Amino acid sequence: MSAARSLKLSPSRTLAGLIVGVHLCAGVAASVALPGWAGAVLGAALAGLGLASAWSRALLRSPRSPRAIRLGSGLSPEAGAMVDLAGGESSPARAGGHVSRLMVTLALRRPARHILVTADMLDADSFRALRIWALWGKLPGAGVAGKQLTA
Repeated sequence: MSAARSLKLSPSRTLAGLIVGVHLCAGVAASVALPGWAGAVLGAALAGLGLASAWSRALLRSPRSPRAIRLGSGLSPEAGAMVDLAGGESSPARAGGHVSRLMVTLALRRPARHILVTADMLDADSFRALRIWALWGKLPGAGVAGKQLTA
């Protein structure tokens, strides 16, 4: 495996909009299904939950939000990577099971939870490196693929 690589995450406005939009739709549905003040309170609570989720998960503003992902130096999806959190802590992580052209999930060990990394949180080259690492446990440029790319 090639040398260690640190991937710095940036906020995703697209993911934040989706989170808030879905929670607003759920709030409207709840207020329609449960008429009166109870439905209005439930709808407002769901909208507030969407704002709080977007703040910490997509906009990366919470102390528990991920700031960077460190890959390489013998780390693999089984052994894990390190995720640096905004509060200054680091948490071991491994590939979380979902890898697509739009997103990758990582499973943190402490605290036990999953994080979602979308394509717009990283530059294209870094997101490609994360996807390859999550699928194959190797960073691009290591082994045969690196030799083929230079040919």
